[in-house]
Amino acid sequence: MKSNWSMDPPLNFKSGDKQSDLRSNLLSRPVKNKTVYKPVIQPQDFNESMFPGFSNDSKPAEVLNTLRSNLRKKFECLYEGISKQGNPTLLNEIYTELYITESESGEINKEHEVRQIETQSRRAETEDTPIKCNDIFRPLPGQDKPIRTVLTKGVAGIGKTVSVQKFILDWAEGKENQDVQLIFPLAFRELNLMRDKKLSLSDLLHVFFPETKEMEISSDEYKVLFIFDGLDECRLSLNFKSEVKLYNKSESASVDELLTNLIVGNLLPSALIWITSRPAAADLVPSECVHRVTEVRGFSDTQKEEYFRKRISDQSLADRIISHLKSSRSLFIMCHIPVFCWISATVLEKMLSEAERGEIPKTLTQMYTHFLLIQTNIKHEKDYEKKVKDEDMIVKLGKLAFQQLVKGHLIFYEEDLRECGIDETEASVYSGLCTQIFREELGLYQGKVFCFVHLSIQEHLAALYVHLSFINNNINVFDQITKPTNRDKVSLSDLHQRAVDEALDSKNGHLDLFLRFLLGLSVKSNQSLLQGLKTQTANSSHNKERTVYYIKENISKNPSPDKYINLFHCLNELGDLSLVNKAQPHMRSGGLRAVKLSSSQWSALVFVLLSSEKTLQRFNLKILIGDRNDHVTQNTADEVLQKLMPVVTATRSALLEECGVRDEGCAALASALRSNPSHLRELDLSGNKLRDAGVKLFSAGLANPHCKLEKLWLSDCGVTDEGCAALASALRSNPSHLRELVLSKNKLGDAGVKLFSAVLENLHCKLERLW
Repeated sequence: MKSNWSMDPPLNFKSGDKQSDLRSNLLSRPVKNKTVYKPVIQPQDFNESMFPGFSNDSKPAEVLNTLRSNLRKKFECLYEGISKQGNPTLLNEIYTELYITESESGEINKEHEVRQIETQSRRAETEDTPIKCNDIFRPLPGQDKPIRTVLTKGVAGIGKTVSVQKFILDWAEGKENQDVQLIFPLAFRELNLMRDKKLSLSDLLHVFFPETKEMEISSDEYKVLFIFDGLDECRLSLNFKSEVKLYNKSESASVDELLTNLIVGNLLPSALIWITSRPAAADLVPSECVHRVTEVRGFSDTQKEEYFRKRISDQSLADRIISHLKSSRSLFIMCHIPVFCWISATVLEKMLSEAERGEIPKTLTQMYTHFLLIQTNIKHEKDYEKKVKDEDMIVKLGKLAFQQLVKGHLIFYEEDLRECGIDETEASVYSGLCTQIFREELGLYQGKVFCFVHLSIQEHLAALYVHLSFINNNINVFDQITKPTNRDKVSLSDLHQRAVDEALDSKNGHLDLFLRFLLGLSVKSNQSLLQGLKTQTANSSHNKERTVYYIKENISKNPSPDKYINLFHCLNELGDLSLVNKAQPHMRSGGLRAVKLSSSQWSALVFVLLSSEKTLQRFNLKILIGDRNDHVTQNTADEVLQKLMPVVTATRSALLEECGVRDEGCAALASALRSNPSHLRELDLSGNKLRDAGVKLFSAGLANPHCKLEKLWLSDCGVTDEGCAALASALRSNPSHLRELVLSKNKLGDAGVKLFSAVLENLHCKLERLW
């Protein structure tokens, strides 16, 4: 499902979109050549078919029409700057249909969101089932069960909230989903403000939607949709095992009890429920309560380029920006997030212009530090509040960013700000001066909510606060220990090592990008950019080699790939490519079978291979290990396969023909097929003496529901009827993906043929070719 760009810029941000709301004069443009905007539905345009059972002069119909009108007014426009001062831009003019797919589950993802983006960037669009935003409650062909509850997940800034906004606007304008009579959008960030209240569901709706006070809401009379946006921002105790059962909408309870009973279906059981969340919080709602899980994928590679060509009027400059971003895989991958495209365009448009001189950002830290400085300069151009010092503002916002990042919070309330020494007046000033970094919102409940424009900006400011706390005050914020009289005993390298430990100990990787930023800020090029924020210079230099050595030591301990891959990104931020450079020749020489590599070198090889788009489309083990008849053998094919299993798991096509793969290799492949998600679609094991024992091990992975393998070649592998039985059993357990199976040149008898004949009779079996 490709996007149709409608105007420049092709982004879909709105006032109130959690992390993706930029409210910027760089994204939002005043509507050109527009005088009066007439919505599709005006009060005088009332149509009885919209509200069955009511005439135009009935009170309930009037209330329903008023609700539509109010929601249209709330969601029809975007704003630049802060909402009270910004110029409106119509959502319908700039909205881009994002790529939304049906996902397999709402399982929690333990990786940092940048790692999730890296994983998503390797997925081909053909692997997914695309769903239009307006169709999320409609079953796909072949699905006969009704869909009541939908969970839409996606990383911060990917466009979840704006998809909700467009869904509501299309409904309010009479374009889509007209079988729904009532839509109640409720953001968790606003519901949090009512966590100490006790009220009924009717009372709750009356607070947020006062126009409904004059009607009785019943899911028996109306088709009702509740939209709960931002589950990851929830600070309510959602206890789905609570013994409190509510069946009457007039019965009072806590807000969290109201929500859980509504989602479970005790309250208004016929009501539709739509919940949005970042992946890390997706499991807060039990899977048995969710009928469909969808995922917002953001920009494809093609859309990334198209964005910059639309965003930058000078096409030669746009080409240079695209070329520069492609030269750094870490930067280009981040462009999967629409917000980062805007950040990159903001920085590179200025840096690559002829009037600007300086080192062009090649790392994430450089990009975000330049972005911060650009926004600070914009602040200086404003005519008010010039008494606010950059260092004071940034340190206070950085403290807020760090403290809330450690807690896992992306939204903040006044009490959170007061903990960091920011009073209400300062908060309003900061959000007014730094509309591209920090913002204040006034919700339906009239409570103030604060947040950073995007999670990555919060992570960068948090790292900057930790860095400046040490440089200026010799404080290690992880311990809050100050030693002003004995500075030599505390070094920046000590702080870095502690930060590495904290990131490695994190169960969900929430400090991974923060760590990249913290290490990157110590590099000389970034130090020069921060001169205006440093009050001390004694600690500004440090022994980078100590930090590099410590990171390499941790890589050598060979933790999980998710951890050591982030450590390689950290080395990249520090400008150390030694491990990667040592791994490159081994990848090209085809002699992995004959060389002895350390655990660090194996990890570096995995990192290099995972950074190669070519490898991830087709992994050829034979090219890496060379001729198996070589008289020097340090590593068997099974050993190489085990070391490189993260690459096999991530690739689409694995060619392992005549490599000497045996039982241990088959067990590793089974693990790759069981991974979630499993990217492997084609696997060639021909010419390996797997025999029945190996095939049995491999079949355990083939039977797993996460396995999506479509083509499997097992020619000349020594398979007999016993191995056929294992394969047939696997296909009975997972019959709907494998389309091609080659078993030629094996020792099959009549029994094996009969087993496969029985499998082919299965209505769910998709096998099309069998040799």
